[in-house]
Amino acid sequence: MRNMFADAPRTTLTAFYWAFLLYLLLPLTLMMAMSFKDANFVAFPIGDWTLDWYAKVMQDKQFLEACLYSVMIAAASTLAATTLGTWIAMLIVAEGIKGQVIIFALACLPAVVPGMISAISLRIFISTIDMPTGTAAIILGHTVHAVPFVVVMALTRLRSMPGNLVDAARDLGADSVVAFFRVTLPYLKPALVGGMIFCVLLSIDDFVRTFFLGGYRPTLPMLIFAKVQGGMSPEINAMATLVLVVTAAVGLYAEYLTRRARTR
Repeated sequence: MRNMFADAPRTTLTAFYWAFLLYLLLPLTLMMAMSFKDANFVAFPIGDWTLDWYAKVMQDKQFLEACLYSVMIAAASTLAATTLGTWIAMLIVAEGIKGQVIIFALACLPAVVPGMISAISLRIFISTIDMPTGTAAIILGHTVHAVPFVVVMALTRLRSMPGNLVDAARDLGADSVVAFFRVTLPYLKPALVGGMIFCVLLSIDDFVRTFFLGGYRPTLPMLIFAKVQGGMSPEINAMATLVLVVTAAVGLYAEYLTRRARTR
């Protein structure tokens, strides 16, 4: 009897886990299934299965241009966020710097501020400095949002780094810049690669900040949103499925790199 009651919490947690997993995966599964539907509307029954919608998406010039534009913005914001986040992480672990806790809190603030509030504040900021909406504003917004994730990952790696590595480099005549590029940066590489991949995913999927900061040229989320306004169709499901598969694959690779960085 005692064992039965002891196993009850585990059974309940397992049931909640599978229910939550079903809650997450069922809509995605239905979306992917509808992308193979042979009709122009999204509803059951599916009938015949077809890949025509994927062929149509890959021939859609607007979709391809939105993909390239999103990748360009993601690359620029990732480069900026990685550079800034690495510098902030180095500042936090440096000796003799006061207020490191405050620096860390301020660096991580964009990750905890609601997306809508962040987007509105960024829109007010670019209006204040007379920056027009468009590519530069989107890159700024995505960079601000991505910096905390780079800081956390780089900081975790830096705190596991043996201090005698940099000391040895300096004993051999290397200055701070050479020691950083020859010792610290190679040690940070796994964490930075993982952080950069997460930044790319955040940028490509970011809709709210892009909506407030973007111009007339649509990114991928904005294009899908615009198409949804005209009604759902299997073509939109095919677009979303392609984005889901690519981002899931990249995210899993980033998780692999993160786990490897923690064990090395």
